[in-house]
Amino acid sequence: MKIKAIITGASGMVGEGVLHECLINPNVEQVLVIGRKPCGHSHPKLKELIHNDFFNITTIKEQLLGYNACYFCAGVSSVGMNEAEYFRLTYEMTIHFATVLAQVCPELAFCYISGTGTDSTEKGKIMWTRVKGKTENDLMKLPFKNVFCFRPGVLTPTTGLKNTLSFYKYLGWLIPVIKIVFPGRITSLTQLGDAMINISLSGYSTQIIEVQDIKKLANRI
Repeated sequence: MKIKAIITGASGMVGEGVLHECLINPNVEQVLVIGRKPCGHSHPKLKELIHNDFFNITTIKEQLLGYNACYFCAGVSSVGMNEAEYFRLTYEMTIHFATVLAQVCPELAFCYISGTGTDSTEKGKIMWTRVKGKTENDLMKLPFKNVFCFRPGVLTPTTGLKNTLSFYKYLGWLIPVIKIVFPGRITSLTQLGDAMINISLSGYSTQIIEVQDIKKLANRI
């Protein structure tokens, strides 16, 4: 099987990293990037669809036909945001997008970027973990062939990409320390992209994908 993937969030660090791995992987034959602005990359595999309203993708649903994977990397930080707004931009936007996509591509593997520490009970004290937990739970109820929720921790960037966060530019020297002190909380964008591709091809034993699972999936041949 060859992958025809939809990617969101390609103008951000994570989405760009996943896009990069898709473009260089021979198992991926086509990529559709959906975003509010151009992702800044060109490639024979790549097609872009500029769409400004992720709360209403019904108008573009016919253009989503024929894809068998979605790597949903769009998202916002909860820093400085109240719960209502974070819920809207995290849960409501994601669920609307996925619900429409499930209508036209039910045989698709939907891969969602969540985060380490996400609260599957939806009852914890930390706001973002509850919202992410509800998002994961409701995504897994949708009628896709597969839904996988990825919980990466600290992500090391891919050299040469455009959207590396400023943290890595100025505090990248901390990465070796994190690898020693918290080895179970760090992975690379390359590993994340490879893991998403490999899980789309052959599935996995659990729908919640933690850092150790990402590393295992990335090493599949």
